[in-house]
Amino acid sequence: MSVTTEANIIAAVAPTQERNLPVLALLFAGSGCSALIYEIVWLQSLQLVIGSSAISLGILLGTYMGGLCLGSLATSRLISQKLHPLRAYALLELGIGVAGLLLLVGMPLVGGAYTAWSGAGAFGMVLRGIVAGVCLLPPTFLMGATLPLVSRWVEAAPQGVSWIGLLYGANIFGAVLGSLLTGFYLLRLYDIATATYVAIALNVAVALLSLILASGELHSPAEPPADSVVAPLPSGATAIYVVTAVSGMTALAAEVIWTRLFSLLFGATVYTFSLILAVFLLGLGVGAHFGAALARKTKRPALALSWCQLLLCVAIAWTAHVLVQSLPYWPISAHTALNPWLRMAFDLRRCAYAALPPAILWGASFPLALAAAAPRQDDPGRWVGRLYGANTVGGIVGSLAASLLLVAWIGSQHTQQALIVASAISGLLALVSIARTDASAKTPWAAVALALVGAALLAWRIPPVPGDLIA
Repeated sequence: MSVTTEANIIAAVAPTQERNLPVLALLFAGSGCSALIYEIVWLQSLQLVIGSSAISLGILLGTYMGGLCLGSLATSRLISQKLHPLRAYALLELGIGVAGLLLLVGMPLVGGAYTAWSGAGAFGMVLRGIVAGVCLLPPTFLMGATLPLVSRWVEAAPQGVSWIGLLYGANIFGAVLGSLLTGFYLLRLYDIATATYVAIALNVAVALLSLILASGELHSPAEPPADSVVAPLPSGATAIYVVTAVSGMTALAAEVIWTRLFSLLFGATVYTFSLILAVFLLGLGVGAHFGAALARKTKRPALALSWCQLLLCVAIAWTAHVLVQSLPYWPISAHTALNPWLRMAFDLRRCAYAALPPAILWGASFPLALAAAAPRQDDPGRWVGRLYGANTVGGIVGSLAASLLLVAWIGSQHTQQALIVASAISGLLALVSIARTDASAKTPWAAVALALVGAALLAWRIPPVPGDLIA
């Protein structure tokens, strides 16, 4: 780290806070690890109760992400700024652990109630939604509140915003570990109960360490603004919120489609789901760290955000081509097929080769959006929660639309073409935010026009899923 960068960080946060922020990043990694253990366990458990159809998966993912969204948006209203952020974070982690234990004990009762009342058609879908909401909304609400809450500990300066992006990235890296640990170890050698106990132990450990940090950190909260005098959104910030939502929508829609295609290659198992989720999250984490570093250095984060969205057109097209025209024809030796660890490494390499580039760009978009939309004076938990909520709402729309509507109506090929078009429009919206905030800034419209033409050509060249792959 350069002397200038270090001085900037020290100017943004107190020296003791700066010293402990890496420790807090480690805690966020533990929190992300436990969250993904829960996600895989809960999705598998609830699919045994309400079925493993595409409709059930869409409802489960939508409910899971809906809880994250509600938690992120409600943080600033339900949790007072006078409460120490690290102590509040510890309470949230303990609450998540309690919810995990209750779900482990109560899942048989939920299964019995659903079996007694389940039906077909619209009534069955409503009942599935109710069951998923009762089980997933309370713990995911607490999970969604963690990042906006801890963001109150970091000032809303460019360097402080970059630290929020790094915490977000650390949380994702922990999620990668959690998905691999669950899919390849805990559920392979043990059972759902053991996996749940490991996640609860992580929650308790994170809570205790957070309390220890809080005991050595003084917190001087600012007076919370009244609803009537909430700091207005900066000029052009609305476009950034829309870009963030579209980015979340395209990311989750692509994940749903690519998971279906990867399942044709690897098999529709927990192993495949964990592998794809780990690679996708790894890309998000790497991108978040690059985006956070770029947000700290650049004076125009909205421009960098725009280029991330435009480059996504190329990355989505890359993955679409690789999945149907390259990976199915990779040679697999008999030795690799018989050795499970070599097979896992081979599948991990194939998955990363296809899905890592777009995931990195999606991961970089969030910290850049944080830097572009940050107001000068406001409760950090409020605007971080809004932006995180917008990203999550987009993810809910993308996952539900892809799993329930788009693939059935227009197919995987045309859905991926629509994602490329949406990313191109998102990049234009980010440029609109620049034009509204800085009239003197020179926008490279010629390069943008060339990028849009390229996006149209890429969308047109997306190949269909071959019948041989389906067979």
